[in-house]
Amino acid sequence: MATGAQSFYELLTNMVHFSIGLALTDTLDDLISDERINPQLAMKILSNFDQAITEALQKNVKARLQFKGSLDTYRFCDEVWTFLIKNVTFKMDNGSQSVTANKVKIVSCNAKKPGEGQ
Repeated sequence: MATGAQSFYELLTNMVHFSIGLALTDTLDDLISDERINPQLAMKILSNFDQAITEALQKNVKARLQFKGSLDTYRFCDEVWTFLIKNVTFKMDNGSQSVTANKVKIVSCNAKKPGEGQ
C-alpha cells in the first residue's frame, strides 16, 4: 500500500493530467482556425476524450478526498450546480496529508445525457 505522501503525489499527478483536456481544446481550436478540421470533428474528438477520461477515472482512481470550507455562494441554473467555497482544506482518505486553498469553485452536472431521464 502506498504511503500518505505517495498517495498525495498520485493525486496531484492526476490533477495535472486534466490539463491535457485544456491542451486538447486549444489544439482543436487552432486546427479549426487553420481550416485543417471542421468543428464537427472537433466535437467528436472531445466527446471521445470525455468518455475515455471518465472510464479511466472510474477504473483507476480508488483514493478518496475530503474537503471542508465555508460556502460563499451557490447557484443552480440550467441543471448545473455551482459552488464557491472559501478557506478550503483538502484531506486524503488516510488523513496524513492536507492542502489548503483560499477559494475553490465546484461545478456539478448530471452525468446522463439530456433525454435519458433520472
